[in-house]
Amino acid sequence: MAVSNAVRGPGGRGSATGPWRNWAGNVTARPARSVTPASTEELVAAVRAAAEDGLTVKAAGTGHSFTPAAAATDGVLIRPERLTGVRAVDRAAGTVTVAAGTPLKHLNETLAAHGLSLTNMGDIMEQTVSGAAGTGTHGTGRDSASIAAQITALELVTADGSVLTCSADENPDVFAAARLGLGALGVISELTFAVEPEFLLTAREEPMGFDEVTDRFDELVAENEHFEFYWFPHTGNCNTKRNNRSQGPAAPPGRVGAWIEDELLSNGVFQVACAVGRAVPAAIPGIAKVSSRALSARTYTDIPYKVFTSPRRVRFVEMEYALPRAAAAAALGELKALVERSDLRISFPVEVRTAPADDLVLSTASGRDTVYIAVHMYRGTPYEAYFAAAERIMTAHEGRPHWGKLHTRDAGYLAEVYPRFGEFTAVRDRLDPERRFSNAYLRRVLGD
Repeated sequence: MAVSNAVRGPGGRGSATGPWRNWAGNVTARPARSVTPASTEELVAAVRAAAEDGLTVKAAGTGHSFTPAAAATDGVLIRPERLTGVRAVDRAAGTVTVAAGTPLKHLNETLAAHGLSLTNMGDIMEQTVSGAAGTGTHGTGRDSASIAAQITALELVTADGSVLTCSADENPDVFAAARLGLGALGVISELTFAVEPEFLLTAREEPMGFDEVTDRFDELVAENEHFEFYWFPHTGNCNTKRNNRSQGPAAPPGRVGAWIEDELLSNGVFQVACAVGRAVPAAIPGIAKVSSRALSARTYTDIPYKVFTSPRRVRFVEMEYALPRAAAAAALGELKALVERSDLRISFPVEVRTAPADDLVLSTASGRDTVYIAVHMYRGTPYEAYFAAAERIMTAHEGRPHWGKLHTRDAGYLAEVYPRFGEFTAVRDRLDPERRFSNAYLRRVLGD
């Protein structure tokens, strides 16, 4: 087992390590030691050594969460760098088994090499598979759900160093909770995903007015396998994206056109616009009117992960809420009215996606068809007033906060909006009675 900044000690022990920071820079952890296991056995040793020393344990991914859910600890930090790789591909069963620290990018590239694909995914690939699943990462889909909902089995190292194999048939109560487990039940060592033969998606991106897209929202969701849109605050302008399966042939964006849309406009020019807006907030409405018209309509066809994902180089902080899908138009109208009547200056678009109801205990889509509304602010810009006002709108519609994004809710509120909340806490009490895997964030959202 490798130990960060230290010579390996006995029993998986390391020595003090430097601070850990997340992608957005708003969460810092200062663990007592950091270890990088390369196998389930080494992971077990690290957990047992932490227990012997009376230390808590948290497993880090790549830091794309905006909350301290997973990695914030003053105990032992499990780093993912060496717990990687595809362990098995079973084409007959339609599954792939992968080590927990494997980045989604590596998983998708390996699947493509085997002519396979996940059914759905979010819009970035830098996350580890366990980090993405454990915090509820999702894309958008009429019929297909989150990363965690595509898991068919998992291997979990619990507080006493036991290794549980979990599926719908084996330890099913743990499986129902641990697929999206917030790192509260143990450390996942490997995951098995359902996959399917690789297919093509045709993406159609085009501008649409706010009133039209909200009036037609139900229609657009019903007619498309994957529908999402971005609304630019201070304007009535949106950019929509519809992804649907295609017979082909593949027709990816041209290299020059893709660079202009995805790098120059969506990252380079947008970075400059956000920086100007941070320095001169009064300029933001004017910038928004210009930038919301900069992206043009385009259509392209490619393998799924190349259509679902896009580069995200402009750093930000984010809050996202999952609402009953029927509340979409009302909540968005209230959010638009909030921006119009206030002196808030919002440089980042609002992102809107959907998911079908699923059966994961703590999924934001658990038991109900869902609309996701995400608000963002450029990193370094005061965000508290905007997020607090948006959160009041979302909670008025029985919203569930994304576990990996900023929010102020606690266990009392969450127990009311998650009918199966008690199932999760019961599994946690059984697997981790001493709270080996807890931290301040989990105490707030799950209770002591």
